[in-house]
Amino acid sequence: MLAAILFLDVVCLGVLFFTRDTQPEKKGAADGIFERASILAVGNNLISDQILSQAAARSNTGGYDFTFLYENVADEIEEADLSVITNESVISSEHAVTGTYPLYNAPPELADAFVKAGFGMVNLATNHALDYGEQGLVNTIEYLRQEKNLGVIGAVTDKEYAKTPVIRRVNGIRLAFVAFTDPDRDRALPENSRAFLMISDYEDMIYEAVTSAKQQADFVIVFPHWGNEYGSEVTQAQRTLAKKLGEWGADVVIGTNPHELQEIEYIQNTDGSRTLVAYSLGNFVSSQETGELLLGGMLKFEVVRNTQSGDVSLENVSLSGVVTHYGINTSKVRLYKLSEYTDELADVHGVDRKRTPDFSVKYLKKLLSERISSEFLR
Repeated sequence: MLAAILFLDVVCLGVLFFTRDTQPEKKGAADGIFERASILAVGNNLISDQILSQAAARSNTGGYDFTFLYENVADEIEEADLSVITNESVISSEHAVTGTYPLYNAPPELADAFVKAGFGMVNLATNHALDYGEQGLVNTIEYLRQEKNLGVIGAVTDKEYAKTPVIRRVNGIRLAFVAFTDPDRDRALPENSRAFLMISDYEDMIYEAVTSAKQQADFVIVFPHWGNEYGSEVTQAQRTLAKKLGEWGADVVIGTNPHELQEIEYIQNTDGSRTLVAYSLGNFVSSQETGELLLGGMLKFEVVRNTQSGDVSLENVSLSGVVTHYGINTSKVRLYKLSEYTDELADVHGVDRKRTPDFSVKYLKKLLSERISSEFLR
């Protein structure tokens, strides 16, 4: 019996030793060594008159209800720890609601839909930020921040904070955000304005914002609104500025403005680091007419921090397609995940068939694979 007991003790010690040596990563993760923050970003949110009319018709209170736009993709938005949307309009109750180019002003209910869908941050650095001047921009910033408790990037109500990055702590990780837009040459803030919109002309200020962000945060994300509208090709100016942003400290660069999907790549920095650059996520919501303008991307990634070493890494980068669907005469606008879009829906889409005669699920998937490397698709 004594021999049997000694034998069992040896076996148990052996099992404990083997488990301890072969499962250190699982044990470490369970002990909380790694902090993770998942981020989702989407492209241009462009609210046209057609969408405004449908939101008004869906409201039971005489206002607007935009919930229908986002409900089919809300689970993806809510799943991320922080989701960011680029909104191409102001939200100013002092000005008339309109969605006709070149002026865009959405009602306050649009922000309600952002919150309900799961967005936590709004990028205002677009060429439509000054559609209603200084007051329109100030009203938008204050409403989103104070009334809806949404983070705002790309514009501030006080010039003193123009070069200050927005820092958000997500699951213990300090994330810094900087945003800017190519300028609208027809509109500008007055010299004495208390508000400030970061534009690409202010490269020295962008440099200061990004380098400051790198010093203050674990991870830096930059949102440029750049490039040629209605273009699939990345311009040399975009590539040159992306390289600068990487050298200055940007870990991820997420572009908008062209209304079409553009490529995603890693660029190598001189210090040995890499910067992920998504040159354009295309349109998120719009009522535009051709196939390439109706396919956008939802970019997702995880920022991972080792709490013992302090090392921060980028993991699980992926882009999934999102389709703006509508019927004849731009009726019933709404979003669908490309993975859930069907040929039955594509057959009744109100897309301009003369300009996109082969619009279908096959067309959309082919377009996605042509624009985005398979390395990033899921």
